[in-house]
Amino acid sequence: MPKKMFPEAMQRLFYRVYVCKVCKSKIRADPAKVRKGKIKCRKCGSHDLRPKRRLI
Repeated sequence: MPKKMFPEAMQRLFYRVYVCKVCKSKIRADPAKVRKGKIKCRKCGSHDLRPKRRLI
């Protein structure tokens, strides 16, 4: 069972972090821009992004 993380660590690891569904690279971006489709992956150019998964 994982321990609880500090709020600072949670924010650093998960806040505004998205993962490309095609190449699995991580991107830090504004959630409103991601929803509108304005953000694309730097590596492959895809607009398909999802939030980073939280295991806690």
